[in-house]
Amino acid sequence: MSCSCCHTSKATSKLCPQCQQKGMAVSQQTMLHQVQFPDNQSITQGEYAFCANRDCEVGYFSASSMIPQALLRAFQSYQHAMLCHCFDISESDYRAALADGRAGAIKSFVVKQTKHKLCACEVRNPSGHCCLADFKRMEKAYDC
Repeated sequence: MSCSCCHTSKATSKLCPQCQQKGMAVSQQTMLHQVQFPDNQSITQGEYAFCANRDCEVGYFSASSMIPQALLRAFQSYQHAMLCHCFDISESDYRAALADGRAGAIKSFVVKQTKHKLCACEVRNPSGHCCLADFKRMEKAYDC
């Protein structure tokens, strides 16, 4: 299932200037909603990427600028491994649900809300991408 609410971010050929990890293309809309005031007012047009490395200080970067993770609204939740930013589900919450058999109901809820376009991935998730693939990734890792 793919998210119908937003475009899935894709890895770019751009490397984070600090950690050298490949960035994920991110929309201007995501950045404007994620970068805290007043810094969001100084974002210039251009192609930006999101650094998904939690150990890196960079949040977004372009060829000419860098925005630190600490300036992102979702910085604290991102540092605490949120799985679903729209509905406030952490990776540890979902891991516990996988262990005690509640994961299906949680995932069904998120899928249902996504189908009805009641999620806000592009503005709530600092990467701007939908979390449904992350649920699958965690389920695969749990089965191993």
